[in-house]
Amino acid sequence: MDMAVSSGLSTSISSLVFQAGKSSLCGKRLTCLGHRSASNRRSDSLLAISATIAAPAKVKVEQATKIKWIKARQIIDSRGNPTVEVDVYTDRVYRSAVPSGASTGIYEALELRDGEQSVFGGKGVLQAVANINNVIAPKLVGLDTRDQEDLDRIMLELDGTPNKSKLGANAILGVSLSACRAGAGAEGIPLYKHIQAIAGTKELVMPVPALNVINGGSHAGNKLAMQEFMILPVGATSFSEALKMGCEVYQVLKSIIKKRYGQDACNVGDEGGFAPNIQDNREGLILLVDAIEKAGYTGKVKVGMDVAASEFLTKDNKYDLDFKEQPNSGSNLYSGEALGNLYREFVKEFPIVSIEDPFDQDDWASWTNLQSQLDVQLVGDDLLVTNPKRIAEAVSKGSCNALLLKIKTGAPCRSERLAKYNQLLRIEEELGSVRYAGNDFRQP
Repeated sequence: MDMAVSSGLSTSISSLVFQAGKSSLCGKRLTCLGHRSASNRRSDSLLAISATIAAPAKVKVEQATKIKWIKARQIIDSRGNPTVEVDVYTDRVYRSAVPSGASTGIYEALELRDGEQSVFGGKGVLQAVANINNVIAPKLVGLDTRDQEDLDRIMLELDGTPNKSKLGANAILGVSLSACRAGAGAEGIPLYKHIQAIAGTKELVMPVPALNVINGGSHAGNKLAMQEFMILPVGATSFSEALKMGCEVYQVLKSIIKKRYGQDACNVGDEGGFAPNIQDNREGLILLVDAIEKAGYTGKVKVGMDVAASEFLTKDNKYDLDFKEQPNSGSNLYSGEALGNLYREFVKEFPIVSIEDPFDQDDWASWTNLQSQLDVQLVGDDLLVTNPKRIAEAVSKGSCNALLLKIKTGAPCRSERLAKYNQLLRIEEELGSVRYAGNDFRQP
């Protein structure tokens, strides 16, 4: 299957999930143990960060590989909700925070929340924190941080459930992330090279960024049903040039939106994209094409969509593109077949190269039908949730040709988004002569 955002970095992550099988290590929006959780959902609320808290002590080299202790705490993410932060102690402190998303699929691994409505509206994560400090930490102390698969296997066995509902996927993921950083530190190499080594990937390829520049769905307060409208600079020759193109299109888009809809329409959604109060999804696509053309990148910058269709499936299995306006006339209800026809019209009319979650997570027939009729990257996110059983079912049914391993990051706006793009710039600089996926992003 193709990668949703293909690159050597994503390929190494892909190899890790399917070669190591049990590893929870993944990429920017990170996948948990072969089964994506709400903790690493579409929006990447909080960038997992690494920090050296204290100066390294003078210890024997072999001691730097061992876990001395693990400490978790509750912190606040970029949406103002609690999330889990984990410190893994060796001779230094390696820290990660678990990202959390706005919309979730029903088959995702469990993001453990406290449920106490009087505290953070029930979204506290103190139980997940306690599970790390009291259950996971004692079992991992003394183990080698370089053995990622073994660490993850132990946590899976401690949990013992198919969806990580005992300890919480956010608890397991947080520890796995920090342990991975500690493993890279023990090897004395950057995190991305540590992931490459674990996966056994020979070549690193810089990814094509999928910049979410218009927000709708659960990411914005406008009437737009479809969740993300993205631009993909496939015609660039390097990641740095691709980011430049994306930023320039983003700024041109802002000027177009301001002129057509007024200054208020330039407010941004959860992922840094603009959220003009439009209802027609075609209008969002027109805005993107106009901005690409005005920026001078026609043919070099393509369009992607994350529909998140499960968010607007009705009880009678219709897709309501007016779902944000309740009650409504019902004039914008679509069957799976009719919605598929709409996507085919979009692909003919606009330079669309990727569509994510065009149907509900259980509407297998519509997925398979669309996959047989379109030659675009058809991404299963809510459909697959990186669950091996659902991936196997999708392969057998021919339902999609790509899965999402969380490398998607958002618009070139908001610091938690830009931190990721800027880190990729640093990686490209460090690697020197490195290939950019470009037009081959589906099979780099």
